[in-house]
Amino acid sequence: MPGLPAPAADERQTLINFIAFQQDAFAAVAYGLTDEQARSTPSVSALSVGGLIKHVTAMQAGWVERAVAAPDFPPPDPRPMAEIMAEYADQYVVGDDETLDDLLAALREQNTATLKAFAELDLGTLVPVPHEVPWFPADIDHWTVRWVGMHIIEELSRHAGHADIIRESIDRATMYELLAAAEEWPETDYLKRWRPVAQ
Repeated sequence: MPGLPAPAADERQTLINFIAFQQDAFAAVAYGLTDEQARSTPSVSALSVGGLIKHVTAMQAGWVERAVAAPDFPPPDPRPMAEIMAEYADQYVVGDDETLDDLLAALREQNTATLKAFAELDLGTLVPVPHEVPWFPADIDHWTVRWVGMHIIEELSRHAGHADIIRESIDRATMYELLAAAEEWPETDYLKRWRPVAQ
């Protein structure tokens, strides 16, 4: 996991590198956590690190599905709306039967699928806007695959920030010391590797 996105010579690779960098933030923020810590909600928020990992996995899957189906809509979900919304709410909660390792494995699988899609899709393809969703714009009919990629970066970065605050609330760990530990960066006067706090 690099400390910054790698530079690239073209737009597509730049987009991919920035998506990958934000994807990596979730493995870094979860580094060294137990299952119990991953499902804990130590801040005023109801969010947990594990719940955010679940959510960004599903978020990427949903937006990639839209991009791959473009210029058409993806197939409609035939389930009742109550069932769909219950599944959405469950994205933010880590069940007693779920482990952090399993959540991270699912995230890695989706991360790979996301990057593959943006390596192959035409970035200019029009992605239709579903006007029945109240928070989507009513005054435009299409995004582009390029816009979807930027939106995924936006979503990942916003939730990585949430996860940073939650992780710091658990054990005061911050991103660069977690990266230093995960990547075994050499220590300096101003950067030390994260180490577990004695209980």
